[in-house]
Amino acid sequence: MLLKDKTALITAGASGMGRAAAEAFAREGAHVIVVDVNEVAAKETVGAIETQGGRATAEVIDVRDLGALKSLADRVRGDHGALHVLYNNVGIPGAAGTDLTVEEWDALIEINARAGFYLTNYLTDALRASGNASVIFTSSSSGLVGSPYSPLYSFTKGGIIALVRSLALAFAQDGIRVNAIAPGSVDTPGLPAFFRSSPEELEARKAAFFSQIPLGRPSRPDEIAQVALFLASDMASYVTGVTIPVDGGLTAK
Repeated sequence: MLLKDKTALITAGASGMGRAAAEAFAREGAHVIVVDVNEVAAKETVGAIETQGGRATAEVIDVRDLGALKSLADRVRGDHGALHVLYNNVGIPGAAGTDLTVEEWDALIEINARAGFYLTNYLTDALRASGNASVIFTSSSSGLVGSPYSPLYSFTKGGIIALVRSLALAFAQDGIRVNAIAPGSVDTPGLPAFFRSSPEELEARKAAFFSQIPLGRPSRPDEIAQVALFLASDMASYVTGVTIPVDGGLTAK
């Protein structure tokens, strides 16, 4: 029970990597706050956790709404007193190319970068109150190497890596560790969006991309969740300010 009696909050916690992490954290004893814009999926995730004997609550929030994030932080502090794990997982592929509208730019910045920055700030007191907190961000292999298809996505994910280093230094004296995970391709319902191709081209493009991965396949959501569990737990008590690639060797080349 690596997270026994701890409280963990996960954004985009109702599907894909977020849901896998929510279920993994709950199995290890945490009360998980599942934050997602999709109410049905959030409640389904909570129900699945409770069926397995775990504890969870759903919070239906659009992370672009800073007022809603601030209210969420206030509820967490009031209901739980302390927060032990904050997993800033939310992110979208966003628009491809460089010919972007202002609205497309703003949406990607607000979801991929601004939400995690502000939510961490709003929850700082709750994280300090735990005495030994872990903050995790989801970056991407596209934040470590360039992407010719989506420069803005790479920009937001690369910025997370610099943010993690800075927050790790800023929060070290408070006993708050800050790290990031940089997944490569993950086999989730959102994976097709990253290939930006027609349905008839999708399988060919996926096969071509996967052939470049040394391990020859995309990761599973639970493989990302296990790394998140490590960072969330006391197993990583001396790990802060780092980004861990979980990409099958893609960025090792």
